[in-house]
Amino acid sequence: MSSPSSPMLGGRWLVAGIAVCALIWGTTWYAITLQLGPVAPTVSVVWRFGLAALVLFAFCLATRRRVRLNRVQHLAALGQGAFVFALSYGFVYASEERVPSAVVAVIFAGLAFVNLVLFRLVAGQKASRLAWVGSALGLVGVAVLSGSEILGSSMTSAAGLGVGMACIAVLSSALGNYFAWRGQVAGAAVMPATAWAMAYGTAMLALFGLTQGVEWRIEPSFAYVGSLLYLSLMGSVVAFVIYFTIARSRGYGLASYISALTPPIAMLVSVMFEGARFGLPAFAGLALVLAGQVLLIRAPKVS
Repeated sequence: MSSPSSPMLGGRWLVAGIAVCALIWGTTWYAITLQLGPVAPTVSVVWRFGLAALVLFAFCLATRRRVRLNRVQHLAALGQGAFVFALSYGFVYASEERVPSAVVAVIFAGLAFVNLVLFRLVAGQKASRLAWVGSALGLVGVAVLSGSEILGSSMTSAAGLGVGMACIAVLSSALGNYFAWRGQVAGAAVMPATAWAMAYGTAMLALFGLTQGVEWRIEPSFAYVGSLLYLSLMGSVVAFVIYFTIARSRGYGLASYISALTPPIAMLVSVMFEGARFGLPAFAGLALVLAGQVLLIRAPKVS
């Protein structure tokens, strides 16, 4: 489906967008760990997406982009905000309190398969057999790496809970992608739709935080403030605008292979800064993920 709100990206722009998005998200997994500590995870997510939404709204107004949405577009943005920016990232932050950030990054590689299944069931979108094989291979790789993390942690309840939370985050993200697609079908442009979705997700998390009695504070340290700015501006504004633009051009069922290109970067960062150690099973899982994504990238788009 092509429309003014779903531009077709050229080859060079597509490759550049994928590379930038993968590099940013490959480092944000570790940046999230710098947000954990004295500040409640819910509060950190509110600051992150609240700032990102303000920046996107300001950019739209400065460049004379229309920010108003109609009722159908607002409902789609509401669903996108609830599942992507509230539920998914709420579970991501909680997961990273229990397992290394690289493990969460690799689990997210399964998003490609989940998206293919979801869009086939609810939107009737078809993908090629090569895409299904590639996504399934990636899913097996995710299972191998996740299993090795639980076994490596002596089957602790914390590790198992962290992996489970990451899996819930993936499912929530896929549902959010579906609502983003609904916004695209309704004619909403990428930037205002993403800005509203972030605003809705921020409001929901803020209400949840109020019911939980969390302390609303910002840790006055370079690590916390610096990581917050990086996560808000690069990890949210830049990366999500690129991601949803690519998704509209290539299809939401296939665009999420970007999530599988981030694990090598995330694993390297985790080894360097978190002291993580990954054995042969973990690297075998990573190899399966990357092999699956090669097939997924080469698969033709079928609608």
